[in-house]
Amino acid sequence: MTSARLCSRPATDTGQLADRAAAHAVFGCLLRELAPPDGTPTVADGAVRLLLPHLDVTVRCEVARASPLGAHRYTGPVQRHIDGGRWEDLDADGLAALVAAELATRTGLANDEFVEQVRASRDTVARLLAERPAEDPTPTGEQAIDAYVDSEQSLVFGHPHHPTPKWRSGDPGSWRAYAPELRTAFRLHWLAVPDDLSADAGPFDSLVAMLDPPRPPHGHRVLPVHPWQLSLIPPTHPRLRDLGAAGVPVRPTASVRTLYAPAADLFVKTSLHVRITNCLRKNARYELTGAVALTDLLSRVPLPDGVVLLAEPAYRTVDAPTLDEAYGTILRGGLRPHLRPGDTPVLAAALAAAPLVTPDPMAWWRAYVDLLVPAVLRSWLSHGVVHEAHLQNVIVVLDRDRRPVRMLLRDLEGVKLDADRWAVWPDGVPVQVRSGSRAAHRRIVYCLFVNHLGGISGALADGRPGIERRLWQELRAVVEAVAADLGDPFELRALLTGEPLPAKANLLVRWRRDADRAAPFVPVPNPMGGPR
Repeated sequence: MTSARLCSRPATDTGQLADRAAAHAVFGCLLRELAPPDGTPTVADGAVRLLLPHLDVTVRCEVARASPLGAHRYTGPVQRHIDGGRWEDLDADGLAALVAAELATRTGLANDEFVEQVRASRDTVARLLAERPAEDPTPTGEQAIDAYVDSEQSLVFGHPHHPTPKWRSGDPGSWRAYAPELRTAFRLHWLAVPDDLSADAGPFDSLVAMLDPPRPPHGHRVLPVHPWQLSLIPPTHPRLRDLGAAGVPVRPTASVRTLYAPAADLFVKTSLHVRITNCLRKNARYELTGAVALTDLLSRVPLPDGVVLLAEPAYRTVDAPTLDEAYGTILRGGLRPHLRPGDTPVLAAALAAAPLVTPDPMAWWRAYVDLLVPAVLRSWLSHGVVHEAHLQNVIVVLDRDRRPVRMLLRDLEGVKLDADRWAVWPDGVPVQVRSGSRAAHRRIVYCLFVNHLGGISGALADGRPGIERRLWQELRAVVEAVAADLGDPFELRALLTGEPLPAKANLLVRWRRDADRAAPFVPVPNPMGGPR
């Protein structure tokens, strides 16, 4: 292609659509994580160009929507500049190979699995697109609950700023039956654990009874386990008894290992020794005890009207080395107590995944941020509670007119306590929940502003082009009001004066093969900064 201006070519089949999405995700990571400080991108003629300085290669992609946050919506193929002033299309494999070569030179580290992981994530998306049922094969018939399940199981493409958003360890044949994107439903597997080998807390038995478990032998307690986990770590302990699959059907949510039982209106957060995106998805022992301790503690920390934290009041596991993490299970409260007639709960990530069309996007946005932003900021700055309010941790309740009226925060694994704001550490809360103020600030700003509100504002701007900067200025007004109410704390002053926002560097942490907690952060533009 010799023209200076790109001409977008739409993908024509599931394989090409998956490859295009994979290339866009890698390109977005490049722009966010590798552009500064020596590969400054340029936006011209409807495309972003980026120099890979260690290879002296320029790549570009057409922009369907230019974002002031740098979270652009891409279209068409990613291309590289070649001799003669021409541009050559790159598929996801070709782009991943370029990125690997650039990163190897830049970091001095090798990663022999990176290109294959990009390819495997791409192939997973292609398989999901080809095999996803057009309709839910096992609906409940309850409109609100079916809509919620659909939102959890709709995220075929995954995180737009992750290089391998749908990479999962293991053979596809092993996970297809449990993939949320394939609208699956199945029954939990149950173990009988001797009383003296069971570790638990909270009203586990009364809650788990709603799942219709099998009856355990005398002197034993039932423990639900993800059936995929038992194929990975069979229950070989001589005192455990396998009770088989039973109970009400469960639906895998976007996290894969957390399962929702519509009939019981209960979430079951299981351990799963599978690497999904960056992490092995298992429940560490402190996460089990921490869930119950935090549920008790946070029941006494106020949230504003319209915002609720879904409690995790009970856990059970096998009190034996290695098995405590293999079979640890947390129970989480459900949705129905927080719904009114005509309400529809929707995962926030599903709202951000497609153009969000509403008659008055500015009013819709103001209602949204008025609910979410003060709740998260005040919890942190007034009470030292750090909510990880990213797109997969918030359920938005919409009224009959599809306006946001409530927010349900979930997943206590991501909640931290800012130790600098707790004079006395609360009894029973594991020390692993402790966070320093710098890490707390970074977690709040990234999860709330970059990941969550960046995604929702982008979806609104996809539905109504040209409004994204206005959305961020409206958000600024909400942050200003919170700041004024809290006495102008320096953390919010920095946001309002234009300090760059921290973004999690998913490409770099994947390249380094580090745990998620070791992920570096990179600066991105702050659309709230400066005069209104």
